[in-house]
Amino acid sequence: MDKKKILEKINSSNKNTLMATLDIEFIDIGEDFLVAKMPVTSKVYQPDGVLHGGATVALAESVGSAVSYMSVDYMNKTVRGIVISANHLKSVKDGFIYARATPLHKGRSTQLWEIKITDDDNNLISHCKLSTMVLNKKK
Repeated sequence: MDKKKILEKINSSNKNTLMATLDIEFIDIGEDFLVAKMPVTSKVYQPDGVLHGGATVALAESVGSAVSYMSVDYMNKTVRGIVISANHLKSVKDGFIYARATPLHKGRSTQLWEIKITDDDNNLISHCKLSTMVLNKKK
């Protein structure tokens, strides 16, 4: 597996999407994980000047959906997020947040992903879970 080429391909497919709008970048990949980062700027603040939980969840779903898609036969299958939950534990005002998605369950029709969101100092910011459904592509 050439990590650099895979990450370049994932990142290039995000042009003109929510991931581009939020400046989400995929930065690491392994056999059972994917990591993305997102800058914390005023663009993703809630009115009182800290990271908006919705932006955090968008990062979590982006990395969880991407790794779910990569784990299936993407020529014949696709995935859709069906449930996401998040526990926000700490606020952030600047720097980056990082999302690391790892599998809790990879079945034929459903998958469950754990996504831990951390800050630059590796503090746990949010703990998320994403359920995805594996679908046949329409021919």
